[in-house]
Amino acid sequence: MNIRLPFDRDAWRFVGCFSVAAIILGHVSSNLGWGGFIATVCCLLFFRDPERVPPSKGGIIVSPANGRILKITEGEAPHELGLQGHWKKVSIFMSVCDVHVNRAPVSGVVEKIVYTPGKFFNADFDKASEDNERRATYMKTADGTEVVFVQIAGLLARRIRCDVAEGQSLEMGDRVGIIRFGSRVDVYFPKTAEILIEEGQQAIAGETILAGLRAKSQKGR
Repeated sequence: MNIRLPFDRDAWRFVGCFSVAAIILGHVSSNLGWGGFIATVCCLLFFRDPERVPPSKGGIIVSPANGRILKITEGEAPHELGLQGHWKKVSIFMSVCDVHVNRAPVSGVVEKIVYTPGKFFNADFDKASEDNERRATYMKTADGTEVVFVQIAGLLARRIRCDVAEGQSLEMGDRVGIIRFGSRVDVYFPKTAEILIEEGQQAIAGETILAGLRAKSQKGR
């Protein structure tokens, strides 16, 4: 029987390094050793990856990230994708305490992925969307609805890992990657969609519904 441990694959490399450091520190001082042990446990918890159960109904967009709904606005999609028009935008802030595995917000095909190097401003700042290191993923559903999610590095984050490729088909809630350590995800979707969350609300990746897609959104923004 295949048993999957509820941790991202990156966990073991980092936990191994922390464990070695804890052992070395323990030989220097018991207090330092206990401190290293606590740091190792915290590192393991950061990489936790629990199973999620996406909603069964169609015509919705779910959160691609765990975290706090930072802002709900409207604007243009990331310029590097070359998409036109105005979109609704939901920004989700992921603290170091949140699960950092990201998930597909809709079922569909990955049309385009663009990585943009940048700075590491606090992910709370508005300028993080444009100035920080990021990876933008553009998806299209079977009915033609366009959705974009952008993994954005934060103040502590130094690595965005993307586990999907252009042309790949995804189901809502599928794992798409992870950001280390503390970051933000922006989601763009048609203006005609009905927002179903509020700023300040906590979201769960793959489960919390961000918006409902109305019929007319299938024909454009």
